[in-house]
Amino acid sequence: MPNSSSAKKELRKSRSRRLRNRTQRSTLRTVLRKVRNAAEAADREGAEQAFRTAVKTLDQAAAKNLIHRNTAARTKSRLSKLMRTTFAASS
Repeated sequence: MPNSSSAKKELRKSRSRRLRNRTQRSTLRTVLRKVRNAAEAADREGAEQAFRTAVKTLDQAAAKNLIHRNTAARTKSRLSKLMRTTFAASS
């Protein structure tokens, strides 16, 4: 447990940040799951809409340092590849 008043304040700040980050990470994972599920179900329109939302959410998460920008880029690339391979034959 923290002893000084500044350490106590840092603990409070850390807890609130952790809770905020947890919800944002959970939202991010949900958005990514929606893209993968829509692609798996071969729902082209739903997958494209979910993909656009996922790209925006990934960029926002990277801008807020929730995830590293290279992680965001890698994830977007993998989702894009999934979209191309899933819907290339059907177009």
